[in-house]
This record gives sequence, structure tokens and C-alpha cells, in this order.
Amino acid sequence: MIDLKTLRSLIKLMVDNDLTELDIRDQDETCALKRAGHGAPVVMAPPAATVQHAAPATSTSETPAPAGDDSPGVESPMVGTFYTASDPDSPPFVQVGDTIGPDTVVCIIEAMKVFNEVKAGVAGVIERVLVENAEPVEFGQKLFSVRPN
Repeated sequence: MIDLKTLRSLIKLMVDNDLTELDIRDQDETCALKRAGHGAPVVMAPPAATVQHAAPATSTSETPAPAGDDSPGVESPMVGTFYTASDPDSPPFVQVGDTIGPDTVVCIIEAMKVFNEVKAGVAGVIERVLVENAEPVEFGQKLFSVRPN
């Protein structure tokens, strides 16, 4: 079952972007939201279906992840624009070879003019940056490949 915090953020995303449908799937869950006009969204959660992964974007500075890369990583918690640093003049939050913990801020994703810090959620060493700075990202898209400690 999808947690209430995630559901609320998905509904806000729909309302703020005037979306009428949103369908999200991962390994364990499927969540489909639909709303008619400007009414309240209706939540439908059918049984988990086949997982559909978006192909990760590649970074020019790093080699792309091999197809079927199941190594741990940091995934985007939302749709938005990926930024490696808090502003163009600042150094990146993390680079290849950096050791991170679950609470390490690894990037910022801008969504609806709000800049959201993204924490790693995993511990390990950054192996690859899979997204270019200022590139659009999707919900669940892998941003960093991480080698566990």
C-alpha cells in the first residue's frame, strides 16, 4: 500500500500541473490516479504489474550503467530537473568516489519552482553519476550508482 505522504505529494503534483491522470509502477506497487476536471483525485491501486523502467540518462563525464544494472543507487523521488549543486558557482554535492551515508544530500531536484534536496537513502561509494546537470528526470529514475561499503 502506498504511504500517505507519497500519495499527498502525487496528488499535489497532479493539481499543480493540472494533470488528469498519473500512473506509477515499480517492483512492488502500482498507483494510478485519475481526476475529472478539477475535482478531487480518485486513487486506484490495482495489483502490481510488470515493472517498466525508463532508460537512465547518461552523463558525458561518466560511463553509462550497463543494461540491467541492479546495483544499489539513488533514485529520483519526483519528476523535475536534476541539479548537482545548490547554485552554478557551488561545487557538486557529491562526486564519483565520494563516500555517502543515507542522510547525505546528493543533489537537488527542482519541481514546480521548488528546490528539493535529495538524500542518498543508501550508504556506500558513488560509482557513477547517471544524469547530466540541469537534465529532466522522472520519478524512480536512477540518478547515481552506489557501491555498498
